[in-house]
Amino acid sequence: MSVDELQAYGLEKMNDTEIRSFLSTQNTGVLGLPEEDAPYLLPLTYGYDGETRLYFTFLLGTSSRKRALSQAADTASFLVFKVDTMYNWESTLLRGSITEVSETEWDSLEEVLSETWRPELFDTVTLSGEVSVYEFEIDEQTGIKHQGLPPAFQTTDESQ
Repeated sequence: MSVDELQAYGLEKMNDTEIRSFLSTQNTGVLGLPEEDAPYLLPLTYGYDGETRLYFTFLLGTSSRKRALSQAADTASFLVFKVDTMYNWESTLLRGSITEVSETEWDSLEEVLSETWRPELFDTVTLSGEVSVYEFEIDEQTGIKHQGLPPAFQTTDESQ
């Protein structure tokens, strides 16, 4: 079924303001980078500038697949979702470009990146590993949400 068909069951499209609000209240998602056989998917935390850019901190090894794929990508996708219950969830799919941020610009991103949640392990490993910051510029965004029971499950009391 299409998104339009699912609207009869309570699914709603999110507008740009709702998408920005949702991205501002979340901090994890899945980055999809193009690869020959299938997309390369990475769960990541992110910082959001509140408008059109997400920022990722990559912990890199000596031969980093995510760095190579990020540098080769013309377009990438990023999925952010939140599921509270089977009847209460939100999902946003973003498409855009991903580029490495020069280390000289990191200080200007301190506020955006300081709120980014990271597993404790990453903070420990960061002291001994190579780190890079990547910017994801949002070119397209779509969002859907379902909040509450589908209309078929809602009851009305007609006796009142």
